[in-house]
Amino acid sequence: MGKISQRLWSPWRVLLAGLIVTALTISAVLSWHYITGGAMVGCGSGSSCSNVLGSRWSALAGVFPVSGMALGVYSAMLVVVFFIGTDTENSVRRLAWSAILVLSGSVVGSAVWFTVIQKRFIGEFCPYCTTAHVTGIFISTLVIWRVFHEFESISGKIKSKVIVRNLQKRILGNLQIVTFVFSGLVLAVIMAVVQVNFMPLSVNQDGVLYENYTIIDYQDAPVIGSPDAPYTVILLFDYNCPHCQKIHFMLEDAVRHYEGKLAFLLCPIPLNRECNQYVLDDVEAFRNSCDLAKISLSVWFANKEAFAEFDNWMFSFESGNTWLPRNTEAARAKAIELFGYDVFYNTLASPQVEQYLQKSIRIYGQTIQGGRGGIPKMIYGSRWITPEPYNAEELVSMIQKNLFVPLP
Repeated sequence: MGKISQRLWSPWRVLLAGLIVTALTISAVLSWHYITGGAMVGCGSGSSCSNVLGSRWSALAGVFPVSGMALGVYSAMLVVVFFIGTDTENSVRRLAWSAILVLSGSVVGSAVWFTVIQKRFIGEFCPYCTTAHVTGIFISTLVIWRVFHEFESISGKIKSKVIVRNLQKRILGNLQIVTFVFSGLVLAVIMAVVQVNFMPLSVNQDGVLYENYTIIDYQDAPVIGSPDAPYTVILLFDYNCPHCQKIHFMLEDAVRHYEGKLAFLLCPIPLNRECNQYVLDDVEAFRNSCDLAKISLSVWFANKEAFAEFDNWMFSFESGNTWLPRNTEAARAKAIELFGYDVFYNTLASPQVEQYLQKSIRIYGQTIQGGRGGIPKMIYGSRWITPEPYNAEELVSMIQKNLFVPLP
């Protein structure tokens, strides 16, 4: 009996089952996180995994989590593994291998697609997602490597009464393998097409600020646009946030689209526990965010005319095509260059800088849902969204459809 069990569960099959269980577990955890909210372990606000898991690409049509789809695929794979052994009837065994090939093709296609999304559209990688994708590719590679041997063996038994040459049987098996894998790839492509064409314009579009939320005086706050504009959208951002950088240069175009009737009130939100009590885990990328926010506000309160130049400089490219956040020393030097050493340090030490920063942070705290507090975030009235626009035109559409900002 021991020899039979060992033959049925050969090392490669045990490895396959172990990899599937690993991917299944990761997918289940990610699905639970999506449904219940809350931060994943090691995914503090502003971290790569937080930004990926909180993005609009984390769900299909903004409704069903993609991790839930992976959960279904890996669950099916785990079931199929129990029917690919030599104790299974050949016709069932062949069907099981055909099914796991289709599933493997969809896993490979999905892994490639979501890797492209993280690289091209989000610009960050989630370690949980990447681990699941790599595991899925290992699973598919193992399945495809092994199935060449299995198909020839099964085909030989089923067609033992038919006189065909071994070469003919091998070619037929290869064509079947390619067909099944390709079918899985097609399923992945269909999912990608659906995701692109039915993608919501923003995430957390139903977020609501409840009564008694923090109020900021628009007349004495940094704005893009006119402080007298009838429609003012609050923007929560961090000077180390790449998504905030992308949105920054869409704001003036949005203001022009509204013919000056729209303004963005700027609230720097450091994603660092040193000054933001709502951040649960510190992320290395935001270690100097508190200093940058205070320097920026010092520029505003010291010389409002110089603020726009400083703000644009903070988000501008130094060289090449990759934006890198400014460090504290460079930001401080830029501020001193604009209006002098004494004025800068006197303003930096003034209570108004800290007061404005804390008001902004309180607003941020009121938008956190289920432990998730992604940025950039836009607020109008009692509604808020975490936008991910491709251009200013789409940003304007989000503001109108999700925040209910009236048409200009």
